Amino acid sequence: MRIGKIELRYLGNSGFLISNGKTIYIDPYNLTSSEPKADIILVTHGHYDHCSLVDIEKIVKSGTIVAVSADCQSKITRIEDVNMQIIEQGDELNFQGTRVQAVPAYNPKKKFHPKSEGWMGFIVKFENIIIYHAGDTDNISEMEKLTGYGKQGNEFVALLPVGGNYTMNAEEAASAASVIKPTLAIPMHYGAVAGTEKDADDFVKFCSELGVKAVKLEKE
Repeated sequence: MRIGKIELRYLGNSGFLISNGKTIYIDPYNLTSSEPKADIILVTHGHYDHCSLVDIEKIVKSGTIVAVSADCQSKITRIEDVNMQIIEQGDELNFQGTRVQAVPAYNPKKKFHPKSEGWMGFIVKFENIIIYHAGDTDNISEMEKLTGYGKQGNEFVALLPVGGNYTMNAEEAASAASVIKPTLAIPMHYGAVAGTEKDADDFVKFCSELGVKAVKLEKE
């Protein structure tokens, strides 16, 4: 999908590839061996379907920046010649001209992603395009702080988990989208570990009912 000067591809589960002159992956999982090498890899947390060592090894090259939560450190240290950066909630860093902010992602009432772990979503900022990857999360109060991004003349894209069980379900994610108010919402975290294609379709439908533009991207 083309958004201004950016190409956004859905790779399945919570994985995305952003191309803007640089090659940026978020939570790569179940990749083919033909994917382009990464300049930057962002990992939200250490669960196997987000911090997948076998997939990260497919796309790294000498000097690739791999920005991860602290619980991923032992995995990434096994990979030679990469630039590992430990990132925490609240950090806002500049990676080769790409601004990345780490924001909270957690389950308030489930055991899978406790708030105490400090796991993350990411806000990736380009010139007039902002992409929010929510990570594995429920609809949390911190999302209310994101509403301003879509009001500043930016293209504000929200990538939201919809699979239920470990994260929001489709209806909850649509409710979150109505709070965040992106210019475009895209479902993720379905079809692999949890959730189905129907969850993604339902999310788009629920968003439409709430006045939020949403689209389901086909896995590439």
